[in-house]
Amino acid sequence: MFDVSDRAKEYQERLLSFMDEHVYPAEAVYEAQMRESGDPHFHPPVLEELKAEARKQGLWNLFHPDPRWGPGLTNLEYAMLAETMGRSAHLAPEATNCNAPDTGNMEVLTLFGTEEHKEKWLKPLLAGEIASAFAMTEPAVASSDARNIEMRMVRDGDDYVLNGRKWWTSNALHKNCRVLIVMGKTDPDGPSHRQQSMMVVPLDTPGVTLLRNLPVFGYQDREGHAEVLFEDVRVPHTALLAGEGDGFMISQARLGPGRIHHCMRSIGMAERALDLLIDRAQSRTTFGAPLSERANIQDWIAEARIEIDMARLLTLKAAHLMDTVGNKQARTEIAAIKVAAPEVALKVVDRAIQVHGGAGVCDDFPLASMYAHLRTLRLADGPDEVHKRTIALRELRRRETERNAR
Repeated sequence: MFDVSDRAKEYQERLLSFMDEHVYPAEAVYEAQMRESGDPHFHPPVLEELKAEARKQGLWNLFHPDPRWGPGLTNLEYAMLAETMGRSAHLAPEATNCNAPDTGNMEVLTLFGTEEHKEKWLKPLLAGEIASAFAMTEPAVASSDARNIEMRMVRDGDDYVLNGRKWWTSNALHKNCRVLIVMGKTDPDGPSHRQQSMMVVPLDTPGVTLLRNLPVFGYQDREGHAEVLFEDVRVPHTALLAGEGDGFMISQARLGPGRIHHCMRSIGMAERALDLLIDRAQSRTTFGAPLSERANIQDWIAEARIEIDMARLLTLKAAHLMDTVGNKQARTEIAAIKVAAPEVALKVVDRAIQVHGGAGVCDDFPLASMYAHLRTLRLADGPDEVHKRTIALRELRRRETERNAR
C-alpha cells in the first residue's frame, strides 16, 4: 500500500539483524550495569559498544532527512525503522543515534541553526559525542497551551537575559548532555503566536540550575526529566534560532516528524508486548488448560492484532502525507496518530501484564516500564485533548466549507 525503496527495505533488514545479534542480547547486560552502578543516570559501557557497532554497520542517524547527515530516508521509510527500534526503546534508538529529544534538536539545528551552532553543537550531536535537551514545559502554567509559557527572554545590548523555570526537560541529566534548546517569550505583548522564541543555551551557562529529576511513575529514567531554574542566564544574541517570534514555527517543524517517530516506536512496543503475551499464554496452565486456549485470551490476541495494524496504517498514512503534501496538510493525521498509537499500545501492554500476573508488574519483564512510558506519551508532545481539539476544529471547518460551497 505504501511503496518504499529497495534501499529502505535493505536498511530494515540490516536493522532487524542488528536487533537480533546485538541489541536484544545487550538488554540483560545493560540492566546489570545500571544496577551495579547504583546511579540511575549512569551511562553504561554497553551502550557505547552498541553505538560503535551501529556506526560500523552504517545504521547511524537513520532519522535524518538530510543526506549530508544521514541516509536521507523519507518519513515513511524511517517510520518502519522506528517501529523496529521501539521493540527495545531504552537501547535501540540511542544505539543508532535516533533517540528523542536529540533527533528533534538535531533537526532544529539543521534547519534553523547558524553555522556556529552547527559546528559547536550539531556536529557533535550527529557524531553521538554529546546529548541535548529541550526546555519548553513549565510547572506554573498549563503548558498544553504553549502560549502560556512565562519564561522571559529580554534583549540587553548584544545579549539576551533569560529568567524562568522549566520542567520535564528530558535528557538534561544524561551524562553527556551539554546543551539545551529553550523556548521563552521575547515579546509578551505581541501577537499570541509571535511572542515566543527559541535559543541555544549551553547547560553550563551561569544561572542554569538543575533542581531535581522528575520520576515517571516511580521510575528514575537514565536520561532524566529535569526541573531547571534559569536565573539571569545571559546568552549572546547569536543564541537565537531563526528570528524573534519564530518559536511556534520552529515547534511545528520539530514536532511533526517527532510524533511519527514516537508513534511508530509505540507500535514496536505493542508488537513486542503481544509476543510476550502469546509466549506467556502458551507456557502457563490454569485449571487444566493452557491460558492460550481461554476464549478471553484469544479475544485479546485477536483484538491486539487488529488494533496494532490499524494504528500502524494510520501512522504510515500520516508519514506518507507528510512526504507528499507536507506537514500542514497532514495535521489531522498527525494529531490522530498521537492519540491512537499510545492508546492502542497501552491496551496491548496492559493485557500482556494481566496475562503475566505478578511477573508483569515487576522488572523481570519490560512490560511495567513500557506501560509507564506509554502512559506518559499521552501527555508528551501535547496531551490527547489538544490533538482531539485540533482534529475536531479541522472537521468542523471542513464541513462548513462543504456547506458553503453548495
